[in-house]
Amino acid sequence: MAFVSFLIPCFVIGTDIAFSCQNTDDFVGASSPGDIVIGGLFAVHSEMLPPEEYPIKPVIQNCAGFEIQIFLQTLAMIHAIEMINNSTLLSGVTLGYEIYDTCAEVTKAMASALRFLAKFNSSEDVVEFKCNYSDYVPRVKAVTGASYSEVSMAVSRLLALQLIPQVSPASSAEILSDKIRFPSFFRTIPSDFHQTRAMAHLICESGWNWIGVIATDDDNGRFALESFGVQAMANNVCIAFKEMLPAYLSDNSFHTKVDHAVEKIVKETRVNVIVVFMRQFHVLKLFKKAIERNVNKIWIASDNWSAAVKISTIPNIRQLGTIVGFGFKSGDISTFQDFLRNLHEKPTDNNKFLHEYIMLLSVCAHLEYHDFQMCISNQSQDDLLQNVENKHQIWRDGFLNANIESGFIHSTILAIYAIANAIKGQCKDRNCKDPSAFTPWELLEELKKVTVIDDGKEIKFDSNGDMSTSYDVLLWKEINGHMEITTMAEYDPDKGHFIFKDEEKKKEFLDLKKVQSTCSQHCRPGQMKKVTESPHTCCYECVYCPENHYSNQTDMDYCYRCNNKTYWAPVNSTTCYRKTIHFLAWTDWFAIFLLLLSAFGVVLVLSISVIFTKNLNTPVVKASGGLTVCYIILFSHFLIFLSTVFFIDEPTEFKCKTRQALFGISFALCISCILIKSLKILLAFSFDPKLQNFLKCVYKPIPTVVTCTGIQVIICTFWLIFRTPFVKQNFSIPRAIILECNEGSIVAFGIMLSYIAALAFICFIFAFKGRKLPENYNEAKFITFGMLIYFIAWIVFIPVYATTFGKYLPAVEIIVVLISNYGILCCTFLPKCYIIIYKQETNTKSAFLKMIYTYSSKSAGSVAVSQISLDSKSSSSRATMSESCKSEKNSVNGNCHFQVSGQTLRKGKVLPKNTARTVARKRLSSI
Repeated sequence: MAFVSFLIPCFVIGTDIAFSCQNTDDFVGASSPGDIVIGGLFAVHSEMLPPEEYPIKPVIQNCAGFEIQIFLQTLAMIHAIEMINNSTLLSGVTLGYEIYDTCAEVTKAMASALRFLAKFNSSEDVVEFKCNYSDYVPRVKAVTGASYSEVSMAVSRLLALQLIPQVSPASSAEILSDKIRFPSFFRTIPSDFHQTRAMAHLICESGWNWIGVIATDDDNGRFALESFGVQAMANNVCIAFKEMLPAYLSDNSFHTKVDHAVEKIVKETRVNVIVVFMRQFHVLKLFKKAIERNVNKIWIASDNWSAAVKISTIPNIRQLGTIVGFGFKSGDISTFQDFLRNLHEKPTDNNKFLHEYIMLLSVCAHLEYHDFQMCISNQSQDDLLQNVENKHQIWRDGFLNANIESGFIHSTILAIYAIANAIKGQCKDRNCKDPSAFTPWELLEELKKVTVIDDGKEIKFDSNGDMSTSYDVLLWKEINGHMEITTMAEYDPDKGHFIFKDEEKKKEFLDLKKVQSTCSQHCRPGQMKKVTESPHTCCYECVYCPENHYSNQTDMDYCYRCNNKTYWAPVNSTTCYRKTIHFLAWTDWFAIFLLLLSAFGVVLVLSISVIFTKNLNTPVVKASGGLTVCYIILFSHFLIFLSTVFFIDEPTEFKCKTRQALFGISFALCISCILIKSLKILLAFSFDPKLQNFLKCVYKPIPTVVTCTGIQVIICTFWLIFRTPFVKQNFSIPRAIILECNEGSIVAFGIMLSYIAALAFICFIFAFKGRKLPENYNEAKFITFGMLIYFIAWIVFIPVYATTFGKYLPAVEIIVVLISNYGILCCTFLPKCYIIIYKQETNTKSAFLKMIYTYSSKSAGSVAVSQISLDSKSSSSRATMSESCKSEKNSVNGNCHFQVSGQTLRKGKVLPKNTARTVARKRLSSI
């Protein structure tokens, strides 16, 4: 490059003894004494120089590649400790520090960790072997660092021996959340799990599914790649290629691997999005090669380099395309910026990093910004001048502030304050000026529950030792000819979504979709992806959605099935169409016809009620059981007609529960009353003494009606409680839904109908036995006909109901209900109405007496009773007469009658001699 010619005269190089590790104190990069010492591990240099002698000896080598960003993190640690010491947080207890340079090398980091494990105040830095380190007091109480996950994994395993807390501000590998393997590790940043998930969400929301990944071949890179692969798969994103670059720049194959990676990027023309998990110096090498090859892609940066100023200032960086990255959420670091402005006044005696930086300023002072930065990074400790005079003359104001990566600075300060707050908890009841006041493992337990106030918010470590802070989504934009790193959005790891400050930022995010990075063409709505022979699911062909399936978005992996069988869809459909809902509606002509029949039945019931009310004192009405019984029967018929209304229109839970219960109870009430009438008629005209006695025991009108109806009420109640009817959707028709009532329990429904049938059968038997009554008063014959109609209707109903489906299924039951109801109503009341209206001459008391007298005369032979039998029973009859009068009373003009052996005894009177006339009067009185 152009600046190389300027560097040559600057490299007046000699052996730099100041940076050689002659003893353990030379190994410390920066230190300060204190009551409690905190260790620090930072990769201030990017690589450790290889040994020049052979054979190789176990000597700690010097390092090269001064990293400004990580040097700033060491300063952030020092600044935070000074702030704490100058505050009242620890009440007179001062914090000290020992900061070591790991040179991004595990070996050197382990050497530093061994010194942390050394016994306190040991002049020889001896690490004692013990079976129990509970009372052991090491050199430091806690450690901050390291900068890279690979180093943190190794150091954490060593520190776990004494359970020394390690709080890293930068190591984000997901595996470090495992508290079994890393019990003493904490970090003030989120795990890579959240970062890789955020990347996958960004890629998915931008419509990309065919991407490349480049990572460093170390623990951090491999774990990040593995985590991203899982997240990418979960978001239907395919990785077209993966390239791994050597972890160390000294690797002989490094440049070859970089060339190969760039060649792969150029070759894969459909891949326009590259995810990069690498360290900054790796990215620097990669981008320089990519700029030479005119690569223009979208680059997604990991937190390692997303805010790296030295990369954003590469010449022609804008030619690479768009860079989007994820950086740790920053807080207020204004006090640290003030600290940097006064840094040139700080002594360098105990801070070799600051001393080296000042020397680098001297060596590279004549170069412009980017060249100056590259000059600093390219120097080794062996190349620097031993002394620099007049450091104020070479100090560059603002250079360090311009290179701040605020996320890392903030997390470093947060780590120190977390440790300080944990120390505060341990020092409440102890004299912490004594180094043995508490041990590291006690501090570890305190650290697990510590709470830190950050910008007014309380944050603490979770069960994995992580702090779930959010990410800044960074967008690199060219402003006034310079590449600026701006914040486009915020990513909330807990909620898993992006938060935009304003519409302009959201538009910048949406503009990313303009770039296509897919393996196949998009499938249109109505189509779905069919995977081809390619091993990647993102390479596919588009096929139509089958019937009853749809897709309403592009690139759908499968077609959705129409939901819950309530929708249907044709082939190649983008939506589902709601199935037509069918039920027996009010507007259906058949429903109207059935309603008219029910309405006519109601009118008929009301008409009969009016007729009977107007003819209340006529023999026909009295013979029908009186107005009360007639009203009960007519009311039950009215309820039965009314129940048909609940079979029509859209079924509801209320209708389904009401219709069968109302019909069943009403029918039971109706037939119970008719059963009493049948018993009464049979009792009045029976001449069989045994049957007379049986009927007198059975004939209890009110208890019988209440019992018969009550049983039905109990049946319906149990039905509604345990297996209640409900609304059911019938999907038997492909493009329609039939709403119908499911009876809940066919058994309960059958029991209800069977009970009615049993009552009707008993009623039929009693009525059949009285079928030969007087011709003009043969109500039993009509009751028999009514019951026959009921049986025929319901016998036909069972097979028809079982084989019928569709919206007219309720109509079948309505028809049966109407037929049986009309049959019983007409047979019970219409003959009486006919007599009342058209045969008024027979609706008189004398006509009824004559009719009954004639019937009784014909039956006189069957009712003759021997006088001896009557005499023998007369005494007992008189003895029980008063009690029997109370229980077996049928009033005619206020007199009480008793039936004994087919005759009627009038209280206080002698039996008539004319048996036929007596029987006739008794029949009329009983009826």
